[in-house]
Amino acid sequence: MARSSPLDKHTLVKHLRTSLGEVVAVTGDGTNDAPALHEADIGLAMGIAGTEVAKESADVIILDDNFSTIVTVAKWGRSVYINIQKFVQFQLTVNVVALIVNFSSACLTGTAPLTAVQLLWVNMIMDTLGALALATEPPNDDLMKRAPVGRRGNFISNVMWRNILGQSLYQFVVIWLLQSKGKGIFGLEGPDSDLILNTIIFNSFVFCQIFNEVSSREMEKIDVFKGILNNYVFVAVLSCTVIFQIIIIEFLGTFANTTPLTFAQWFLSVFVGFLGMPIAAGLKMIPV
Repeated sequence: MARSSPLDKHTLVKHLRTSLGEVVAVTGDGTNDAPALHEADIGLAMGIAGTEVAKESADVIILDDNFSTIVTVAKWGRSVYINIQKFVQFQLTVNVVALIVNFSSACLTGTAPLTAVQLLWVNMIMDTLGALALATEPPNDDLMKRAPVGRRGNFISNVMWRNILGQSLYQFVVIWLLQSKGKGIFGLEGPDSDLILNTIIFNSFVFCQIFNEVSSREMEKIDVFKGILNNYVFVAVLSCTVIFQIIIIEFLGTFANTTPLTFAQWFLSVFVGFLGMPIAAGLKMIPV
């Protein structure tokens, strides 16, 4: 629509949004573009040639007046959206497992395997460190090959539900197995057997989340290690989590209600967590 009036542009955008249900983006730099920029889902105004009225009506201002910058805007927008989805998928998995394990154990045995301090540490992994690790993933060109999310698209997609439920089921089964058969598996006896078993359960649970955090980098692709070393924040967060977990188990026994573990117990805890990665890869092969 060349040399059209402000009302024509506004009418076109309004009907695209309301009658056809489309998500509409509009670019403009003049005062006559302001109504359409305001009506659109996303208005993009020019930062150099654009008038003040156009800038005030827009959602995004292109500072260099270069149309190719819109591609960068779209890429970063998709990256932020998908990163939040990854974080929510990771967070819901931790929440579901921790809630079911503690609730079912408290109802059936009268005691909960995870103490308040341990749950606080898990909460830090889940919220603060998890957000830092997964929300800082840089955008890549593959994002532009994905279909855009529609206006009525669900934020928690079927792919996310598949990953959440599958991973939660695995973690719950493993922790419940450790709680019911752990003493026999490790040959634990004596007054400290309960403390050692609860420490193993806590350690296994944390390493399940660490490896699940790596698996959450990709919700659909099996190769979760691609570009992992380029994200220094992710590597740093993962390293700090492992180091602090070792300190909590080996040196903060009184504070965290844990006890130092043997090499075999450490190996099993890490192995239980690592098994979650091939299971996550297998889940991604299930079509939804």
